[in-house]
Amino acid sequence: MHRLWLFLGAVAGLIAVALAAWAAHGAPAAYDIAPRRAAESALTMQGWHALALLAVGLMVERGRRAANLAGACFALGILLFCGGVWWSVTGRAPLPVPLAPVGGTLLMAGWAALAIAALKR
Repeated sequence: MHRLWLFLGAVAGLIAVALAAWAAHGAPAAYDIAPRRAAESALTMQGWHALALLAVGLMVERGRRAANLAGACFALGILLFCGGVWWSVTGRAPLPVPLAPVGGTLLMAGWAALAIAALKR
């Protein structure tokens, strides 16, 4: 299972760098300040949580199986929070479910689960 978290962390980091490059060089210049800030927030969250997934992978590899819950929360949180923010930045019709708040809550739950996993023997 640890390889899954390492893989997802690496892919999330790769996508964060690619999106950062696009936002800096290829994004439409007509973006208002609010969508630009939202995109920067999504990039920051994705970058930090890509690193968190790598930490989860290392913890699980060393026998901290409880860290798997943190990995699941981080992976799903990245998908929902960052995906929801990117969806809103593109100017498409709003989604029927507010993904970003759910994703943000999952990211926080992931940190709590990681803290608990760090204390377990």
